[in-house]
Amino acid sequence: MHIETSLLKPIVDAILGLARGNTNARLKRDAAASVREAIRELLLADPNESEAEAKIAIAKAAGLISEDTLLADAMLRKVRAKKSTVSRISRKRADAPKEPAAKSAKKAPAKQPPAK
Repeated sequence: MHIETSLLKPIVDAILGLARGNTNARLKRDAAASVREAIRELLLADPNESEAEAKIAIAKAAGLISEDTLLADAMLRKVRAKKSTVSRISRKRADAPKEPAAKSAKKAPAKQPPAK
């Protein structure tokens, strides 16, 4: 049985479109998981900013611009702003002149040996 090539091309295109759609869906699903991991990382007491930034970049590259992506991006900016504020405060404290410590007790005058 001979299949005409003019009928074959639309079928091949449809199959490739479905396969591409499946890959795209998997990519978006993986990107969404990446954003969730970035948010978890940013909620830690000492987050790894570069790792979170990379995961957010993956999601943006995959075309996933959702509430979660925007939330993670805002959280990253806040963490960096807080970190820079803390470092500025600690630098100011380090640069401030140190006041002499208050002496709690004065030294007793040295006893002189009795005169002879």
